Amino acid sequence: MKNVIEWIKKLNKNKKFKLIISLGMVIISALLQVYILQVFMAPCDLISGGFTGIALFMNKALKLIHIDFSTSLGILLLNIPAALLCVKGISKRFVFLSSVQFTLVSLLLQSLEFKPFFDDMVLNILFGGVLWGFSISLALRAGGSTGGTDFIAQYVSNKIHKGIWDYVFYFNCVMYVCYGFMFGWIHAGYSIIFQFLSTKTISSLYQRYEQMTIEFTTSHPQKVIDAFMLSCRHGMSVIEAYGAYSNKKFYICKTVVNSYQARDVIEVVRQADPKVIVNTYKTANFYGNFYQPPLD
Repeated sequence: MKNVIEWIKKLNKNKKFKLIISLGMVIISALLQVYILQVFMAPCDLISGGFTGIALFMNKALKLIHIDFSTSLGILLLNIPAALLCVKGISKRFVFLSSVQFTLVSLLLQSLEFKPFFDDMVLNILFGGVLWGFSISLALRAGGSTGGTDFIAQYVSNKIHKGIWDYVFYFNCVMYVCYGFMFGWIHAGYSIIFQFLSTKTISSLYQRYEQMTIEFTTSHPQKVIDAFMLSCRHGMSVIEAYGAYSNKKFYICKTVVNSYQARDVIEVVRQADPKVIVNTYKTANFYGNFYQPPLD
């Protein structure tokens, strides 16, 4: 069993293997978005947020003046300049995976056709909103995005080390107000609910910018420190204490890490000191220098 675990860990560190897995996740994300667009959104005249939503809005608005503007074309025209602008500010891998995602969405919208699943608008909004958020989270967890405002959100989040998905939601609300003026407030209101569900799903599933405090209680602080420093680039505070029951001296090694790093850090430290006691809790805010691992 240990050999299997070690083999999996080695695979996870292999860049080519990670890229293949990421491409698979991005492809699934694109397929899922096309399915949601046709099955849940189209029957209810909903629009999503971001550049895909703008492309849908443009498609509907230009039809009013008898201009047939393809949503697929709109997705490409809006996303390609954003990708080119962000390629230096974010990682090339991130931009590549994001470009694969939105390009696939554009192409698959033209080649695939799915029939609506529900007749009820509320069910379409509930299922569609949650699945839309899941599809975006899938692309983000792969190391990419769905393009558009995701480029902007990722760029800003890397700078401030904090997710800004709620602000993306507020920006999208402005677009929904314009949509309401042109096509009716009912569809705009339902689109806002759809986007709200999507945003909350992303916030709960994609936690790259959430921070966690870890406390290691140990009698061998140097083992904990050495193991931690080999696996992480964060600092650590060591506090001397004693047990109220045993009256024996021990040490509390305290640090704040990214929530994605927590599992690996704890595993490495427990290997160095099997008797270490570990306590973790969510950090609401952290002020000061904090190392955020860059996107691959």
